[in-house]
Amino acid sequence: MSFYITTPIYYVNAQPHLGHAYTIIASDVLARHMRQRGEDVFFLTGTDEHGEPVADAARAQGLEPKELADRNAARFQALAPQLEASNDFFIRTSDEPHMAAVQAVLQRVHDNGHTYKGIYEGWYCPRCADFKVENEILEGNLCPIHEIRLTREQEENWFFRLSTFQQPLEQLYADHPDFVMPEHHYNEARSFIGQGLQDVSLTRARLKWGVPVPWDSSQVFYVWFDALLNYYTALSYARPGENLTTRFWPATYHIIGKDILKFHTVFWPALLMAAELALPHHVFVHGFLLGADGRKMSKSLGNVLDPFEVIDRYGTDALRFYLMRDVAFGGDGAVGMDAVDSRYESELANEYGNLASRTIAMVSRYRDRLVPEAELDPTLAAEFEVLPSQVSALLDCAEPTQALELIWQRVRRLNRYVEERAPWQLAKEPARAAELDQTLASLSEGVRALSVMLHPYMPAATTRLLEALGRSGTAFTAARFGTQNGGATVRALEPLFPKHT
Repeated sequence: MSFYITTPIYYVNAQPHLGHAYTIIASDVLARHMRQRGEDVFFLTGTDEHGEPVADAARAQGLEPKELADRNAARFQALAPQLEASNDFFIRTSDEPHMAAVQAVLQRVHDNGHTYKGIYEGWYCPRCADFKVENEILEGNLCPIHEIRLTREQEENWFFRLSTFQQPLEQLYADHPDFVMPEHHYNEARSFIGQGLQDVSLTRARLKWGVPVPWDSSQVFYVWFDALLNYYTALSYARPGENLTTRFWPATYHIIGKDILKFHTVFWPALLMAAELALPHHVFVHGFLLGADGRKMSKSLGNVLDPFEVIDRYGTDALRFYLMRDVAFGGDGAVGMDAVDSRYESELANEYGNLASRTIAMVSRYRDRLVPEAELDPTLAAEFEVLPSQVSALLDCAEPTQALELIWQRVRRLNRYVEERAPWQLAKEPARAAELDQTLASLSEGVRALSVMLHPYMPAATTRLLEALGRSGTAFTAARFGTQNGGATVRALEPLFPKHT
């Protein structure tokens, strides 16, 4: 079974920030989990390089747009490996194969009669590269996202007949209530459609930094139509000499931020319908990361959490864990270094890291590094029995935060188990050797099973721990408690999450 997941592609008019890291990490957790389950996975991320925001940013720096795109695209490409992201391809919309594929798809839209030429006039945000309808505009004629003053623009363009797809989109939403997730964003998208759709500008006349329109050389495509098609075009050239489109299209999940909801939940499905292409299964919309002051992160407000500062201080796994743990995926959430410190010390160091160290130390001390081959504690086994299926079900629904909470409940359960069984006391009584064997075997197996389930969240730390337990398998079949009982030789493990002073 195929699983195709995408992040948005990121504008190259600025450098990477925490919001980009958040979306990449969440998508990577889902992709890694699906690979554990043996799915045929393709994970895409990349950069959005055309349009007015990029051209304006380049002009302000005395650069050509391609120069700025090359410079900042390299920074985004470097971000993915820093985050331990396992993306299969990184697309740039300045790629020649992408641009050719965009022209082919939109020529088909044109040939199908879904375009016409006309005059567009409206209130325009250059940073969004988007015209705003009246009910979107803030008081003072401001953009609702960037809170900058809108400009009145008029030009002759080619239009996309979005209004033609009013009824088909209403039917799509009626038939597929999980097309947009979570539910409150589904309702928001459906409400936008319900207000009545207007045709939208497909091309720009005054801009040169974009994909040329094949049927009108005086125009380039509006950046959003170029950008949205990346999810489809990438599959045609991601692997040299191989077209992956039939293997992976349509996408299983598009993961996006809520500020680009309209484009992905209204424009995108309508465009695919116009091109006679299959629609994605789900668009999952996550919220904003907020500063500790409760406002959306902004460098000008000084409330930004720098992902590279977290990585430098605590490591990539800690950043991945924190972002999936502290902000419920799909909602807004405040983040800050104090919260990172708290999660790191209380959960990663004290709960998971300490559990790992104690388990290996006790097996080493009491059983000469050999995990006993003993019957596992049936009470503990019962508490673990349904956990893998629960985790899988939540990740099928793009719920990494809820899945992580379930796993963490068992981390805490194993820490209580250590205190309840007190192996250090059992070791003092030779008559209770079998009880000690069962305790150490059950504890080792619990830590191993949890580490398999935690692997998509913290790939480096869990790999180290599994190797120290004498186990290396991360296939999800190994997440079941009791599949690898006893007989392994443990080895010394440096602290997974060293305490910071």
